[in-house]
Amino acid sequence: MSALPIPVAAPALSIQGVTVRYGEVLALDAASLEVAAGRVCGLIGMNGSGKSTLFKSVMGMVRPDAGRVEVHGESPAVARRRGIIGYVPQSEDVDWTFPLLVRDVVMMGRYGGMGPMRRARRADRIAVEEALERVELTEYADRQIGRLSGGQRKRAFVARGIAQGATVLLLDEPFAGVDKRSEATITRLLRELAAGGATVMISTHDLHALPDLADEAALLMQRVLLHAGPEEVLRPENLARAFGLDVMQRSEVDR
Repeated sequence: MSALPIPVAAPALSIQGVTVRYGEVLALDAASLEVAAGRVCGLIGMNGSGKSTLFKSVMGMVRPDAGRVEVHGESPAVARRRGIIGYVPQSEDVDWTFPLLVRDVVMMGRYGGMGPMRRARRADRIAVEEALERVELTEYADRQIGRLSGGQRKRAFVARGIAQGATVLLLDEPFAGVDKRSEATITRLLRELAAGGATVMISTHDLHALPDLADEAALLMQRVLLHAGPEEVLRPENLARAFGLDVMQRSEVDR
């Protein structure tokens, strides 16, 4: 069966032949993927398949050994300076003991337009309050970020991207260890952002929720093995290409 077609449109996010090595370790091997504006793309693969490295390449945090990344036609460095990209990292990548309030974390999304003194204007404060309201964290705005639950922390970083006005939003395992309320809130927000024209890429191990969350999905194992609709990517024979035969066998049993 052929892959379901992805709508043709000018890509907001273009990853072409990206190869990344960490010493002798090959993290990405000529990975290519394009995602249009207004789409939610799920990125799935085993631990070590290169998902986080792909995100870091898009963010400009990792320089590819080969290939190129463009965000709305710009390099990652330019896109970051313009505030185009928002990033929600994995929990283990954040120092939760740092003395920052939730409001401060969300305000970071406004830094790009503040100038060197980083003095918040009325427009900045309004954007932060509106973002906090959208993720249902208004009552926690003056709480230290590390005192939130796992799901609330993720929502705070989504709020940072909203306040920033990012048009490309990357979320690295946002549902890991979160409560159902936070998962539902984040899912709703991502769909709303995409409906407003944003491009969303999200890595997740929650395969059951993928069809409701994403318009399309990419199967990664150092390179993009398949990019199609979620139902096609989640077919057992396709998952087996990245996860192994045991996944295919379990999926057959669940039918």
